[in-house]
Amino acid sequence: MTAGATAPAVASAPAVTHQTPSPLFQWLGNQHNEAHRTSIDLTSSSPLAITQTEVDHLPPVFQIGNLTVRLGGFIDFSNIWRSSNLTSGPATAWNNFPYANSPNHGLSEERFSAQLTRFSTLLEANPTKAVRLQAYVEADFGGSGGTTNSVQINGYTPRLRQGYFTFTQKDWGLHVLMGQAWSLTTNYAKGVIPRQEQLPAVTDNNQIPGITFTRVPQIRIAKDWDKKYWLALSIEDPQATVAFSDSLSSGGILPASYGRVAGPRVFYSNAGGVLLNPNTQYSYNPAPDIVLKTAVDTSFGHYEVFGLARWFRGLIQPAGENHTHKNTQFGGGVGAGMTVPLGTDKLQLTGNVLAGQGVGRYGPTLIPDTTFDQNGNPSPVPEIMGSLGLVGHPARSVLLYTYGGVESAGRRTYLGADGLQHGYGATDLNLSGCEYEFGTCSAQTKTLASLTTGGWWHFLDGHYGSVMGGLQYTYIRKFAFKGNDGAGHAVDPTTYGHTVYVTFRYYPFQQ
Repeated sequence: MTAGATAPAVASAPAVTHQTPSPLFQWLGNQHNEAHRTSIDLTSSSPLAITQTEVDHLPPVFQIGNLTVRLGGFIDFSNIWRSSNLTSGPATAWNNFPYANSPNHGLSEERFSAQLTRFSTLLEANPTKAVRLQAYVEADFGGSGGTTNSVQINGYTPRLRQGYFTFTQKDWGLHVLMGQAWSLTTNYAKGVIPRQEQLPAVTDNNQIPGITFTRVPQIRIAKDWDKKYWLALSIEDPQATVAFSDSLSSGGILPASYGRVAGPRVFYSNAGGVLLNPNTQYSYNPAPDIVLKTAVDTSFGHYEVFGLARWFRGLIQPAGENHTHKNTQFGGGVGAGMTVPLGTDKLQLTGNVLAGQGVGRYGPTLIPDTTFDQNGNPSPVPEIMGSLGLVGHPARSVLLYTYGGVESAGRRTYLGADGLQHGYGATDLNLSGCEYEFGTCSAQTKTLASLTTGGWWHFLDGHYGSVMGGLQYTYIRKFAFKGNDGAGHAVDPTTYGHTVYVTFRYYPFQQ
């Protein structure tokens, strides 16, 4: 090689890389020397930390293979006071506030409860950039067993709130859900995907009258266009509630209609069997409930409309015959919802409405879905329900709210051979006993209206978790269908109730 010549470059051998497979289990807990940033956000109209568990905004705690695991939940302590004794836990049975005939009417109720303590787990995997798989389980202690009591151990049992898995194909805008989740009839704050429901930020576990909701097993398919326009179809587990002006259980005989000597025998439910509650009745369900919803998200708020289809079945034995036949009736309704900012992100207006026949199951007051006509056929009860709420945020750590709600039922009756009305909404019942203690009162609910106000304060926050306190007051008024006093004078029974909640919640995972 001559002087000054450059030595030829020698190609280096390619580096050999060895990919270490992901460990089966890997701890991903937070490092406490990192800057703290709270995951609780009270600036929305339906904060997940209050209405659910806000587990989506938490970092994964650990990883199993390619599956990340997030843990969420809170410890709840509630002090509940009601002006009437409902002997009820932290979920108020709004339709159960008694009339003046009941000794419980003027007997107040005071109760401590930790039953709303809630835990959740969110598992997530991303097989490709466009595909996301999630599984979500949420439970509290709102159940009770045969030996449950509040004398010594308060042994209330865990219950399933939600348990579902989802498949999302982002490029197609496709969303699939299977399992138990909030019904598609529930109002949403954004889109129609789970954990985005527009639930009121109230402390009572039975929401407020007028809100449309259930939590049911379902199969849901949704499509979005640019995360702005949404269309969803849900097939949901059915169940029907039944009421009648006379005492009537499944297998009972209806009062004869005008011009007939005897009425038909009707069957509409059975006691629970294997893995169902043997102490409650389950209706005959010929088909699932079907919900079709469309929604749009704009800079001026979220808006949605939906249709609900239902079917009700009864088994009828006509008078004097020794055989039965089935009868199926159609019900359902239409609904709408909205979430609108009022000129600022510190104030939002929310609202929902549902009107139809046989839709009582979808309201917290559980006005009945159906009654019976003179032939024993199911007769869906007309109903309208709705609510309006104003949610404010004077500071990031404070949320204030006011909600008004109403549910109202129409009449479904027939004229009996005794000259009296029978069914739901009879207006010729002797209701004089509703006005005095120990009187007999068979009043049927026509309307429930309520006003709720309250707020939350997120007052402790750090690497040790977060603490929030809530205070809520609700006034409810119940109106019955009119009757008489047996002497030709009209009787219009009404009653009222007050509830006060003082609630504290500790969020150990919100660090």
